[in-house]
Amino acid sequence: MAMGALAPPAAFAAGRSDTVAAGGSDTVAADRSDTVQQGLNALVRSDGLPAALASVQDRWGHTRTYTAGVGDLATGSQVPVDGQVRIGSNTKVFTSVVVLQLVGEGKIRLDAKVDTYLPGLVRGEGIDGRRITVRQILQQTSGLPNYTDYLGDDVRYFEPRELLDLALQHKADFAPGKKWAYSNTNYVLAGLIVEKVTGRPIAKEIDRRIIKELGLRHTYFPAPGDSTIREPHPKGYNQDAAGAPLVDVTEMDPSWAWSAGGMISTNSDLNRFFTELLGGRLLPPAQLAEMRTTVTAGYPFASGARYGLGLVSTPLSCGGVYWGHGGSFPGYETRGGVTSEGRAANVAVTIQPNDEAAMKHVESVVDTALCSR
Repeated sequence: MAMGALAPPAAFAAGRSDTVAAGGSDTVAADRSDTVQQGLNALVRSDGLPAALASVQDRWGHTRTYTAGVGDLATGSQVPVDGQVRIGSNTKVFTSVVVLQLVGEGKIRLDAKVDTYLPGLVRGEGIDGRRITVRQILQQTSGLPNYTDYLGDDVRYFEPRELLDLALQHKADFAPGKKWAYSNTNYVLAGLIVEKVTGRPIAKEIDRRIIKELGLRHTYFPAPGDSTIREPHPKGYNQDAAGAPLVDVTEMDPSWAWSAGGMISTNSDLNRFFTELLGGRLLPPAQLAEMRTTVTAGYPFASGARYGLGLVSTPLSCGGVYWGHGGSFPGYETRGGVTSEGRAANVAVTIQPNDEAAMKHVESVVDTALCSR
């Protein structure tokens, strides 16, 4: 993959924020003392992130969008307001919703074994699809090894079965149901189950059942071989180590992430998705309750996070939790979700932070946005 190395400029633009009335298109400049704007500015100035974007929606549907930094380090162009980004593992929530809709339709059973739908496919050292349930793959308690640990630097198109087979070359992390461990393999397997049950690509099921249903006009599952981002977007960058040059990785074949992390969206569309999901529009009450039934989670989530069926609860400094997931993809990091009161916030930055402090600062901006009144 041809990529140009770019050095960050000496100073970044401070950015801007706008208020958008619910259902309207008028924008006005926001107060520079806004704590969310201050948080984004700090991510750029203090943590050295190329750009940061955010969208905050109150419980009445009023949205405020923010930007900071530079959208393209080569040209110095502004960050597109509410620009598209690669949302990484937020894709898992879309995949889980489709599975749970099929559960509600009686086509999948949560406690059925994987072999019920993909007979003989999942076999390996300590791995047996006759012992792993659908619930366990959605909740990350299957013990399946994480295929992304073994991808290396091979940037090309991957078939989903290749990803699963890569994982199955390695022994199980633990017996099904005995522990929790984050594995992208679980959600590739979930996508394969959806395709077997419906006879349709997971991308088309997500589009039909969620994207079109909610009117998420800036959200899509890239077609095979599509390495671009369709609409206005900030460039995404990679940095091998602190002080190393920033490399433009915006265009990349996302097939290696597939139903575990391949989608593209905007902060505002993600806010709408999580708000409608938690509001009960996408799932019957029984399936939404299953999705919100959690176990203790660990890395890569914040302290105190709990994992449901593709949905994560994260404690807030002001009390309570917010529900979302978050996503990492080369060039982009996203965090956010919705509170029980209906307040939603999503933050995206255009590099995967190399240090824990910077990642905590991103999460802190989400916390600030959701705790502000």
